[in-house]
Amino acid sequence: MELDANAQAFFALVRAGLWENSPVPDSSPIDWPAVYRLAGEQASLGLVLQGIERSGVRPPKELLLQWIGDVQRIERHNVAMNEYVGRLMEQLRGEGVSAVLVKGQGIAQCYEKPLWRSAGDIDLLLREEEYEEAKAFLVPLAVSVEQEYATIKHLGMTMPEGFEVELHGNLHSRLSRRVDRCIDAAQKDVLVDGNVRCWQNGESQVLLPAPDDDVIFSFSHILHHFFIGGIGLRQICDWCRFLWTCRDTLDRDLLTQRIAQMGLESEWRALAALAVDRLGMPVDAMPLYSSASRWSRKADQILDFVLETGNFGHNRAHLGAFLLSALRKMSDFARHVLIFPLDSVRFFFHFFGDGVRNKIAAIGR
Repeated sequence: MELDANAQAFFALVRAGLWENSPVPDSSPIDWPAVYRLAGEQASLGLVLQGIERSGVRPPKELLLQWIGDVQRIERHNVAMNEYVGRLMEQLRGEGVSAVLVKGQGIAQCYEKPLWRSAGDIDLLLREEEYEEAKAFLVPLAVSVEQEYATIKHLGMTMPEGFEVELHGNLHSRLSRRVDRCIDAAQKDVLVDGNVRCWQNGESQVLLPAPDDDVIFSFSHILHHFFIGGIGLRQICDWCRFLWTCRDTLDRDLLTQRIAQMGLESEWRALAALAVDRLGMPVDAMPLYSSASRWSRKADQILDFVLETGNFGHNRAHLGAFLLSALRKMSDFARHVLIFPLDSVRFFFHFFGDGVRNKIAAIGR
């Protein structure tokens, strides 16, 4: 896959932002508005600005000031969100609920500049009984509440402070039972056996999954969005920074075993090729990386989809009608057959079967 000059400059700056010793972009003319647009579509404005700082190349002054202003807003939002996460965890502990923060602000701590990462939701993983207790406590406080996804115990809500909080009774992928069985094992490791790490967030201690389990959660989350609705570069960069940060503590043998149990060797190797070949991730920090051309071809097909859809489908028109949305998902699954033939078909039937089961469960409630 041959990237155009704008995409090449964008990825060079992403690499410079991700890795301290990454080569900087060359001095050829850069279409800075195009690079700025790509950074916005991929929720990577802060990361690319960090690359600009390191590289010595500079956009026009007016655009640079606008860019800095954007990142300052991201930084202020993250400061406020981190403060809210601390208060939220303390409130839940006061109700006897021990929540584990997954994705989002926890993964952000793997970056050199955590406050420059574009934030999303606040995702909390809870034991089944504590999921109900957290729901009973938070729903009356929320300004809006989404329809609950009953079969996987998932409920999203917007709090008065403006932050979106999602409660998860589990982190099932909705792709296959085989994948979800391994996720269940990782959840048991965290929620029952207490294998967690701690983020000291100001005055508050925030629990995060242990690295060996967090890597399963983050990777299955990437695949969920890849197969169902669109994936952005930020999610893949999150995965890379997590693997880099935890490179000395991760049990690679356990990871290899779990990826095989989930049947996701092809998906891992393809994304590993994307991380190393396109994002410049150090090879030593990427488990199961292979330089074989088949994985590079699959990586380029994934990258084409990432650039087309943008962060969480940013580049796509939002389809409100259920039928139109379903048709788009079917189209994506059909497209992914060219990359992962057997898995795309299997995941397609499981995903739509899960949707039917949830509709039935919702009616029953």
